[in-house]
Amino acid sequence: MTPTRPCLRSGYPAAVDLIEITDPDSIESLIGVTVGPTEWREVTQEMIDSFARLTGDHQWIHVDVERAREESPFGTTIAHGNLTLAMIDGFRDGLVTVDRDVFQLGVNLGWNRVRFPTPVPAGSRIRASAELIGSEERDGGWIENVTRFTVEVEGGEKPCCVADSVTRLLRAPAG
Repeated sequence: MTPTRPCLRSGYPAAVDLIEITDPDSIESLIGVTVGPTEWREVTQEMIDSFARLTGDHQWIHVDVERAREESPFGTTIAHGNLTLAMIDGFRDGLVTVDRDVFQLGVNLGWNRVRFPTPVPAGSRIRASAELIGSEERDGGWIENVTRFTVEVEGGEKPCCVADSVTRLLRAPAG
């Protein structure tokens, strides 16, 4: 167990547990390990509105507070699914760490599977857990990992997002 600490990039508190990738040989033993959850993070209407401006997705269910209150089955605006997905990157450093002396580079290849089983109402809080579900050696010193992130809304019965992230780590040159 690693004590709670601020994440390096996000500044949000980290999980109590971490998937610590210290060398290529340790990855296999980490498959099936679930860590987290992180601390809660609020999803504000301001965040939702900013995301709408950046993406051009101004669907009323996200940005029209009055209409959502009156017409939405949720009684309020909800976060864009892709905002919830993007917030995973803010949780990632608190769930998975990589030894930068062993790996010179990590890259995001995208997502294999993404689902949004329940909405994220504006003003609610979310947190994430992670499970390393697969790893494969690739040519050129790369290792491809698949990590399943599960995001929950505080007080919710089902997750609001389940997504399989595909990343690659490049081994640092020997020497």
